[in-house]
Amino acid sequence: MQAVVLAAGQGTRLRPLTEEKPKGLVEVDGRPILTHCFEQLAALDAEELIVVVGYRAGDIVDHYGEAFRDIPITYTRQEEQLGLAHALNTVEEHVDGEFMLMLGDNVFEANLEDVVRRQRESRVDAAFLVEEVPYEEASRYGVCDTNGYGEITDVIEKPDDPPSNLVMTGFYTFSPAIFHATQLVEPSDRGEYELSDAIDLLIQSGRTIDAIGLDGWRIDVGYPEDRDEAERRLQEIAGNEPSTEAVHGTNDD
Repeated sequence: MQAVVLAAGQGTRLRPLTEEKPKGLVEVDGRPILTHCFEQLAALDAEELIVVVGYRAGDIVDHYGEAFRDIPITYTRQEEQLGLAHALNTVEEHVDGEFMLMLGDNVFEANLEDVVRRQRESRVDAAFLVEEVPYEEASRYGVCDTNGYGEITDVIEKPDDPPSNLVMTGFYTFSPAIFHATQLVEPSDRGEYELSDAIDLLIQSGRTIDAIGLDGWRIDVGYPEDRDEAERRLQEIAGNEPSTEAVHGTNDD
């Protein structure tokens, strides 16, 4: 499959780490967040990386160039950061069939291959990696409801009163049907074109979306302390002791 990576955001919550670089180039355990994403997608046999850039786009293009480990990179630009569905619309002309989608601010150590396998073998319209989080944290994410068959029946973006604690993790597979839905989405109360609203349109049209439970962990690197936690976990995997910088954070990367 091709793989789409959304990396256009400003990363305002990550400041001061993003004052002089885009969020995707903030380093986690010595490598940019996007490098972690690209490595995961390479391990899933991505045939092309389609990267949506925006804030400090030139920094990302200059860093990675035209390929990552012999996987060609195509860049599209989201001129205004108007939501994930808006960002996804920029890649439609470059996508040939079913594809992977990863949010470019996540670090995974998880069963991503199970999501890809479900898409390939079951021919569903989409499959999402989901996880259970504490209820008090669910309002930070897109919250899912599922039926007894493990199919997603509803998605609500950052609800004030979450109907469940099952949330999307930032890794998905889609059929091209998602593009028709993203084009129909209206701006939300936040003024953004929400991916969750496009997904809801897919569900309402009778499309099948499967939920795959997270086996492992992921860190949504939204704040400096999230970067520190991701570093700590990666260093544990590598058998290294976390450095003082990893625990307390620095502003020099």
